[in-house]
Amino acid sequence: MTMLTVEHTTVYRYAKPVALHEHRLMCRPRDSHDLRLIETGLTITPAASVRWLHDVFGNSIAIASFEGEATDLSFVSMFHAEHFPNEPQKLEVEEYARHLPFNYSVQEIADLGRTSERHYPDPLHRVDLWAKAFVLREGNPETLDVLMAMNVAIKEQFTYARREEMGVQTPEETLDKSSGSCRDFAVFMMEAVRSLGLAARFVSGYLYDESLVGVEVDEGAAVVGGGATHAWMQVYLPGAGWVEFDPTNAQFGGRHLIRVAVARDASQAVPLAGSFTGGADDYLGMTVDVKVSVA
Repeated sequence: MTMLTVEHTTVYRYAKPVALHEHRLMCRPRDSHDLRLIETGLTITPAASVRWLHDVFGNSIAIASFEGEATDLSFVSMFHAEHFPNEPQKLEVEEYARHLPFNYSVQEIADLGRTSERHYPDPLHRVDLWAKAFVLREGNPETLDVLMAMNVAIKEQFTYARREEMGVQTPEETLDKSSGSCRDFAVFMMEAVRSLGLAARFVSGYLYDESLVGVEVDEGAAVVGGGATHAWMQVYLPGAGWVEFDPTNAQFGGRHLIRVAVARDASQAVPLAGSFTGGADDYLGMTVDVKVSVA
């Protein structure tokens, strides 16, 4: 068990007062058997009225509404939590799913739905070929071995590049550039495993280094992809459930990962989104700071 404190600050600045419209936040982690929330907090400046809802995936969503105008807008979310991640070696996959290829049961595929469908065009089958190369290494490949090999290969073959702009690269763009952000790597691996008939989901949240016991740090100094929210992906394996894979850091099993939101597509798990009314040049920029204390 690990005790965590996370403080996430986002600040928008404008050249002159602008009218703020609704902002949508995904900032509350998902309580589960591997995470117990002890305390949470959300401070918004200027003051806003906040309502909460659950989206179609069961994620907690905060909707902030404003009155008047402002030159600065800040969101500070924090939480204390106990983390109880499963050890990777304790994963138990059903016998029929231990080797590729396999088919999900009728009961499971009905609920997995579009998470097993491809979401991006692959006209030249480049993603297909990249994924199938891992299957062809052995005549009867074990499912977990293939997934872990993919996870490691993305870290080894591609260069991490932090990107501030919205959205994600297509899997083809990631192949062409041989680089990307954590979001891009998660989407690329999702499409790769989907090409093998597996169900995959996008995850947004935080990662931490448990060796930093009692130390408060900017996570960018400790792990690749830190210093802001982090993104990774999950694969559904019968018997083991949704298993975490972080291709940015070649980790799996969720040991250093705190889920905030899961979704079928990256566009459905944006940590913070909103709009304002003002001039084209009024927006001066945004700063994000994430601090994680491990005890």
